[in-house]
Amino acid sequence: QVQLVQSGGGLVQAGGSLRLSCALSGSAITSSTMGWYRQAPGKQREMVATITILRTTNYADSVKGRFTISRDNAKNTVYLQMNSLKPEDTAVYYCYANFWDYWGQGTQVTVSS
Repeated sequence: QVQLVQSGGGLVQAGGSLRLSCALSGSAITSSTMGWYRQAPGKQREMVATITILRTTNYADSVKGRFTISRDNAKNTVYLQMNSLKPEDTAVYYCYANFWDYWGQGTQVTVSS
């Protein structure tokens, strides 16, 4: 059974950095495009970043130049490095495995001004 376990997140001041991790168990991460999404209170879930099997990346305009998605196939893990964080980045962040249509449990990121 595929399972995504997220870690990282928390509270940080504006301008700070955080790194999110998402570890896949039950299958190989090399089988799937992976992504990070976020949902702020009262808003729809939105794509933040995706990375394909060939490591092609795609970012939301709002995070380009600040966030970096990466994958470590040996560790079966995908990461989201978030720099220069802004209060508007505050949201619950979810990891997503496209091949299995499976979501991680979500992790809160709060950026204070």
